Amino acid sequence: MIISEQWLREWVSPELSSEDLAHQITMAGLEVDAIDPVAGEFSGVVVAEIVSAEQHPDADKLRVCQVNTGSETVQIVCGAPNARAGLKAPLATVGGELPGNFKIKKARLRGVESFGMLCAGEELGLTDDSDGLMELPTDAPAGDDLRDYLRLDDNAIEIGLTPNRADCLGLAGIAREVGLLNNLPVNAPAIQPVAPAIDDSLPVELQAPERCPRFVGRVIRGIDVSRPSPLWLQEKLRRVGLRSIDAVVDVTNYVMMELGQPMHAFDFAKLEGGIRVRLAEQGESLELLDGQTLELNDDTLVIADHEKAVAMAGIMGGQQTAVSDSTVDLFLEVAFFTPDLMAGKARSYGLHTDASHRFERGVDFQLQVTAMERATALLLGIVGGQAGPLQETVAADYLPSRPDVSLREARIRKLLGFEMDPAEVERILSGLGLGVTRTGDGWKCTVPSWRFDIAIEADLLEELARVYGYNRLPVSHIHADLVIPAKPEQTLALSGIRNHLAARGYREAITYSFVEPALQKVFDPGLDPVALSNPISADMAVMRTSLLPGLVSAVLRNTNRQQPRVRLFESGLRFLPGDDCLKQVPTLAMVVTGDRFEEGWTGNAEPVDFFDLKGDVESLLCLTRAADSFHFEAASRDALHPGQTALVLRDEETVGYLGALHPSVCRELGLNAPAYVCEITLSALLQARLPAFSELSRFPEVRRDLAVLVDKTVPARELMENVRSSAGTYLTDLTLFDVYEGKGIDPKRKSLALGLTFRDSSRTLSDEDVNLAVNQVIDSLEKNYKAELRN
Repeated sequence: MIISEQWLREWVSPELSSEDLAHQITMAGLEVDAIDPVAGEFSGVVVAEIVSAEQHPDADKLRVCQVNTGSETVQIVCGAPNARAGLKAPLATVGGELPGNFKIKKARLRGVESFGMLCAGEELGLTDDSDGLMELPTDAPAGDDLRDYLRLDDNAIEIGLTPNRADCLGLAGIAREVGLLNNLPVNAPAIQPVAPAIDDSLPVELQAPERCPRFVGRVIRGIDVSRPSPLWLQEKLRRVGLRSIDAVVDVTNYVMMELGQPMHAFDFAKLEGGIRVRLAEQGESLELLDGQTLELNDDTLVIADHEKAVAMAGIMGGQQTAVSDSTVDLFLEVAFFTPDLMAGKARSYGLHTDASHRFERGVDFQLQVTAMERATALLLGIVGGQAGPLQETVAADYLPSRPDVSLREARIRKLLGFEMDPAEVERILSGLGLGVTRTGDGWKCTVPSWRFDIAIEADLLEELARVYGYNRLPVSHIHADLVIPAKPEQTLALSGIRNHLAARGYREAITYSFVEPALQKVFDPGLDPVALSNPISADMAVMRTSLLPGLVSAVLRNTNRQQPRVRLFESGLRFLPGDDCLKQVPTLAMVVTGDRFEEGWTGNAEPVDFFDLKGDVESLLCLTRAADSFHFEAASRDALHPGQTALVLRDEETVGYLGALHPSVCRELGLNAPAYVCEITLSALLQARLPAFSELSRFPEVRRDLAVLVDKTVPARELMENVRSSAGTYLTDLTLFDVYEGKGIDPKRKSLALGLTFRDSSRTLSDEDVNLAVNQVIDSLEKNYKAELRN
């Protein structure tokens, strides 16, 4: 939002410098991004009138002009195509200076003396127009200093508004804030109803009242579009970043920038029947004012006549009914569109306009009649004509509701840290436009129609702090009765898992919850992800069903930036489509690639492999103090290598998986080194076993090692479960400490070396006890797996 400082000071003018005013606005929450002069630095430029313009005797493109400066007539050689007798234009006199330290001197052009320079707007830093002289009104007094005549000692103040402050998207809202901050009255222009001079009108139907509950229209006949906008109007628009088009467009833009209410004018002769505010038909086309033709979706609100759509409601008008040089009669419209239902509509068509910017955030739903009266009076004063009656069509049931908000005096003291004077509270709230009524413990406040961001007590407290001044709030220590909450040992904290992975060399990543559909298909081809109706971009069009697309993309960005060793993890939600709802699953994902260790002199560079990631996962499982309830099973999964993929199970329930990315996937994604990934449901990691004490045995333990030959297809976990079940009650620990395949062994078999530890808490075990248990183990392995002891 850009405002002219002079325009603002017409409404309210505190005794502050430009810099102090900008600082005050910023501290009130309306951040000023820039303060720029509205014109370049120049001097010695006056209003002048061309008395005569004759062809230069020796140059086809030059004219010799006699120019009245108010005090004398001087000769100027000029090449502007619009230099003509009777034109009033800026004249830089001899000794003057233009922007860029360009000093004006007496010159001789093709043998003819020139005593100054007639100027274009671009040469003065006013406009981008360099095609001809800047034309001034015919009543501009010759000899007046141009800076004084145009009041160019002004600043354009650019304010970066947050989306909740739509009420400040017009000069009136900014003036209301400045007046309140300085305890000054706001001198808004008097807007009186325009008495109708004719009876002409158009019937209006609100066929989508939930989207447009208020529509105001008026017919104006007999206008003269050839009349230009007055210079003061053009200048005000220029200083807020808008260029002058014609008087009709200029007036609608002026009202929008002044009051914050967008509006539109139609050529009355091009409308058929009446006005219908309705939803577009699927595929209905509309040529917009910018020349592009769009096919509309059936959820797009349009303003239509009885034959066709004539405008995208709240976004842009149509070319077919646009005001042109031949327009004689106008239909002027101003409406309120429901913000929630307008949000994202313009962006879905690749559009963003001043109107859509305001309607998406919320326009005062009581402002439409006032805006219509203001625009009508301005138009009649500029282009003439006769106005018909004001037509207001309202679906009152669909207008926004404004429930009262209560403010307790005790909450001010508790949350702001001091007792604010009740008179000051009422001054601030009243100055914001709220209706304030004193109650027993505070105030009841009626929210004005222009504030869509005030709904609860905390909003009122924020307004008090903002206007009172954050820098004036007292500094005090926080006093509270703090109760230490119970920390159940059967639930782990996510922060503990994060710290554990960070200690093992991982870095936490945070990626978007929406991903590219093609990339999502690589990891979960069997799932149809939820598509976003209004995506930020094409590569963020669906909700992720896995954390791996975003995490692998982060790995790729790092490796492309010369990071050869990457270890990342992320905790977040997966969004799984269901029959009747969207299931959100908290998940932990990990990815590793590159070397096993950091580069150093202590060892050789070795690439990371499947078992490095598996070891990190096992270390996580140990945090639950229930690692024995987890196990891994070989499996296959889309996007992963079929020989290096495993499921993670807890008590026979699958809770995750890990494995190597398939080489074809690595090539498709552009990864130059193998990458290993893991994804585990967070709930399985956060459920811990309650620690329980068991008395330490005072008796020694006995260990026996067995090496058995079994078929290669026998899983080691299954074999170890058999050993535990057959070894008896004295077995306290079982370790697989070697796996061997190769020379000296049947190629179809493998050797597993097991360490069995026995101990009893009540006595020292004898050799007979241990031998009996070992023999039971051997017999069971021979029977169930045809195992053989390896010598």
